[in-house]
Amino acid sequence: MPTAKRACAASLLVAASLLSFRVAAVDLRPPSSFDAIADRAERSRSIFAEAGKVIQSPRCLNCHPVGDRPTQGRDMHPHNPPVFRGADDRGAVGMRCTTCHQSANFDASGVPGNPSWHLAPALMAWQHETLGEICAQIKDSRRNGGRTLAQIQEHMAHDVLVGWGWHPGGMREPAPGTQESFGELIAAWIATGAECPV
Repeated sequence: MPTAKRACAASLLVAASLLSFRVAAVDLRPPSSFDAIADRAERSRSIFAEAGKVIQSPRCLNCHPVGDRPTQGRDMHPHNPPVFRGADDRGAVGMRCTTCHQSANFDASGVPGNPSWHLAPALMAWQHETLGEICAQIKDSRRNGGRTLAQIQEHMAHDVLVGWGWHPGGMREPAPGTQESFGELIAAWIATGAECPV
């Protein structure tokens, strides 16, 4: 086998092993793993902390920015090119989100996509907040888009734009676990009283 082909094959093996390690390293614990916690409120807080691995990941925080400019990447740097929220969270006039973000990821350019691409409303900003503060915001209908807890669970477990976080394409790291396992955690958190970490 020529040297270049051997190097390419070796690189692919290393990449595959790193990918399998990354997937294994970011699994979410199931709700049943918290059953041993006798105190219901403490169990609820622990379940939300596990769900917080998703909520506080760049996949979520980049779409819940503070201010009018989205962020991107693991380091959550300002979006490049410079774009702004706009009045409806879908970009400013003349530079709408859909100008670049199409209905699916475009691997040739690395631009992510989804039919519903947009920012979370400014009142739902999560960046720079503690997990407890985010939890309180999620529960507050004045700051969560007027949603009930059941609607919050539905949004997190089934919304296609939220689901993009587990299928971001390119070299982007997906959110921990799966959308299904995340939805199960949110449902268990609600069932145990929807208590917030302190």
